[in-house]
Formats: sequence, C-alpha cells, structure tokens
Amino acid sequence: MMSRLRAVIADDEPLARARLLRLLSQFEDVEVVADCASGGEAIAALQLQRPDVVFLDIQMPDLDGFDVLESLPKPERPHVVFVTAHSEHAVRAFGARAVDYLLKPVSAERLRQAVERVRPLPPADASVPVRDYPARIAVPVGLRIQLVPTDEIDYISAHANYAELHLGTRALVLRETMAHLESRLDPRRFLRVHRSRIVRLDAIVDVESQSSGQFLLRLKCGTRLATGRSYHPRIRTALGLEAGG
Repeated sequence: MMSRLRAVIADDEPLARARLLRLLSQFEDVEVVADCASGGEAIAALQLQRPDVVFLDIQMPDLDGFDVLESLPKPERPHVVFVTAHSEHAVRAFGARAVDYLLKPVSAERLRQAVERVRPLPPADASVPVRDYPARIAVPVGLRIQLVPTDEIDYISAHANYAELHLGTRALVLRETMAHLESRLDPRRFLRVHRSRIVRLDAIVDVESQSSGQFLLRLKCGTRLATGRSYHPRIRTALGLEAGG
C-alpha cells in the first residue's frame, strides 16, 4: 500500500488555498495537515507538523516563500513545490531545490505531475549517501596550478579537446572533455544545456524561447547562450518551465 504524503499549503490568497485543497483532496494518498495564510503561519506549521511536502506561495505580505525556507535548518525542510502567479522566480526556485514550480491558476494535471514527482523521493532530510563534488577545480596556468572555485564559474564551453571555464570577464583553458567535467560538477548546481556548453544554474538571469526551438539563456555576466534542442527536457525540468513554455 502506498504511504500517505503529508502536505502543508501556504498561500495568502483564500481562493488559491481553497483551489489547492480541493485539488489535493482528489488524491487518496495525500493528507493536508495544515492550511496557512502567511509566511509566519507556514513556519510554525512546518516546524510542528514536519510534512513530506509544502505547496508554497512565493509572494506573501509578511515573509515570502524563500524567507520561509531559509528560516528552517536544511535538515528540517520538506520537499517544496512553489505555487505562484509569477514565472520570473523559476531559476531561484530551482536553486532552492524545489521539486516543481506551478503557475496559477494551477491545473489538475500539473498538480498531478508535481505530486508524482514528490512520491518517489526519499524524505528531504533522509540520511542517504551524498556524493561529494569538488568545491574547486585545478587548472594549469603556465608553471602554476590555479584552484578555481566552482561557484565562480558562470559557464563552460568546449573547443575540440579543450574546455574554457568562463569566470566573469576571464576565461581559463583546461584540457578535459565536457563529459568528464560534467561528471565532476554538482548536477544540482550545473546543467549541460548544449553539446558544448555547461551552465551554472545560479548564473542564469532569464530564459527566452526562440522561434528556432532553442532557448536563449541570459547570464548575470551579460553573456547570452543558445541551448541545444535535444537538451530541452532537462532544461525545462531544471528551471521549472511549463511544458508549453
């Protein structure tokens, strides 16, 4: 028998909360244990109930959804499905390890997809083995070895048998394949978006759909990168984009 998912809803809009309650009531294995109208109420409910998942609005008058998460120690955070009327927070939501990102008004089908994504996941604070990814990458520069922090890498581009690490206005060359570099980088923070490009997710500012079927990513450093069409499914999942977006 499938175990029940204990859920908390947090949204300052009564109609939005009522809609989520109604839609979630159609799942026999989902139990809503708290229904919160503010960020403060949400924090109290999450600390008391310790649910499996929270359906969390982003813009609330007292604390926004990100504030709610940041107020909790990471081991105490449940899985998160953001529910919002605004698409521009998707990149930050993924950086907060969101399972899904739903745009209002939430459809029954999109909610079903979100619940399905939560079901197979272990508890957010489960003690499971986690692979350690290096915080720095060693790059030979002349006779020296420069240790480059991965959180300074905006993106990586491939050139024949070499890769260029782009850090703001600087670029460092490393003799390494993209496949090997990809395996060394934390997949929660870096995403391969093209056969010859890997991007740090936190460096993405916005995403633009192109008539060619590609996405155009704009990074904080000002660079614009086109994605590969075959990479679209993983990009949509990573950035919480709607299937039709």
